[in-house]
Amino acid sequence: MADQLDGSPILEEVLGDALEPLKVFHVKLAEEGEPRGLIGPRDVDIIWERHILNSAAIVPYVREATEGMRFKSVADVGSGGGFPGLVAAACLPDHEFTLIEPMERRVAWLAECVDEMKLENVRIERARSEEVIAAMRKRRDMRPFAVVTCRAVAPMTKLSGWTLPLLKTQGRLVALKGRSAQAEIDKAAKEIAKRHGVNPRVVEAQVGPGLEPTHVVLVDKR
Repeated sequence: MADQLDGSPILEEVLGDALEPLKVFHVKLAEEGEPRGLIGPRDVDIIWERHILNSAAIVPYVREATEGMRFKSVADVGSGGGFPGLVAAACLPDHEFTLIEPMERRVAWLAECVDEMKLENVRIERARSEEVIAAMRKRRDMRPFAVVTCRAVAPMTKLSGWTLPLLKTQGRLVALKGRSAQAEIDKAAKEIAKRHGVNPRVVEAQVGPGLEPTHVVLVDKR
């Protein structure tokens, strides 16, 4: 089944140099994504828009958060099929990505994708976020991250505890969310503050010319 955006100039305009590795990712998703339980049957002809461009919408916010930083480190929590972590890593080759994913079959998928896309700035951590947070508290050699990203992992009440402790001071959470993003932030205000999160806000992030924008939650860490 052809993708609605195959061959569209929007892809090059939005993705630039990342288009080539992301074409490899797109083919793999189209062929294996549904049978391996990574995308739904209705997504097969809209992979570019729903999964790849949607994930790439976080890139400007990650870049803004790491500007001027020596270590441009990003943790992607609950990477699953590779959204947004693999897409962002392809778009930001000067950033170091750690994909945090507990499920073995998804870790295997991510490793195959990293290999086939020839991404050299990605490592995969088979763990739950809480395990990485616990390890970071014990080990001196594990630095907190400049940015934490995620998509559709959990509501903000839970997500705050899984993501904000991974961030360094003045780091930023960049979370792709649905339309209820503001309501989630309002509900999670205490949790966010408890984890030293400040200025939680929702921005409308551009996905591509003529395409419906998405919602991104940004939280800074004090």
